[in-house]
Amino acid sequence: MIGKTISELNVGDTAQFSKTVSESDIYLYAGITGDFNPAHINEEYARNTFFKTRVAHGLLTAGFISAVMANRLPGPGTIYIKQELNFLAPVKIGDTITAMVEIVEINTEKNRVSLRTSCTNQAGSVVLDGYALVSPPKSART
Repeated sequence: MIGKTISELNVGDTAQFSKTVSESDIYLYAGITGDFNPAHINEEYARNTFFKTRVAHGLLTAGFISAVMANRLPGPGTIYIKQELNFLAPVKIGDTITAMVEIVEINTEKNRVSLRTSCTNQAGSVVLDGYALVSPPKSART
């Protein structure tokens, strides 16, 4: 299946994805990336930090935005070009994060779509926001 082509997209279109962050998500991300910062994987160390507990990797949270673009809007076949991220609050084990993208600009000539991106937790607090530039698939959906 192919995602929406540029002619099928409209400014204001939105999509989202939600996931509850588990301890195993954090350990798996650390193992895959090699980021073993003790703020993420060592509770004893993390108790002495500003957050007082372990927090998820910021880029793990940002990956949820990628999931929205790859699977929902524009969807399969989308190519990530650029992402700006602002980390606003910690994501803790057990938090349910909802990643959202909203189309804010469409450049048909260059086959580019600009998106407002954000992640919120179960309390509605924005933990991450930013903007992305993507190239939606050019071929027709099947």
